Amino acid sequence: MARLLILFVLMLTPAQALDPGEALADAALETRARALSQELRCMVCQNQSIDDSDAPLAKDLRQFVRARLLAGDSDAAIRAAVVERYGEFALFRPPVAPHTLALWAMPLLILLFGVVMAWRLVGKSARQNTSTPLQ
Repeated sequence: MARLLILFVLMLTPAQALDPGEALADAALETRARALSQELRCMVCQNQSIDDSDAPLAKDLRQFVRARLLAGDSDAAIRAAVVERYGEFALFRPPVAPHTLALWAMPLLILLFGVVMAWRLVGKSARQNTSTPLQ
């Protein structure tokens, strides 16, 4: 029973693509590297962060992030370097700007559309139920 429980727990833990050799010796820098790696999209997989992806490009980007951290760059400078190289698509959370406004506003517009449609359908149904038949 204990083996089954251990197997179940191991299956629930997220798989990380990070090779043990990639990890930095400094725990604080490694924590920053992992946080940055979660924010950057793999250009090959596109729905995975570079931290989760096994693609060679993701490995290169993880190494790039760690090298820049060792060089003393800030998180913002590293993000900017990745954006300069791959564009804003590389960020899971692109900045709010005039050219990304539709991206940020779309969930609100979809919700508003759904509320308006529900209101119209409920109103139409209520009007049909309250009307009296002609005599």
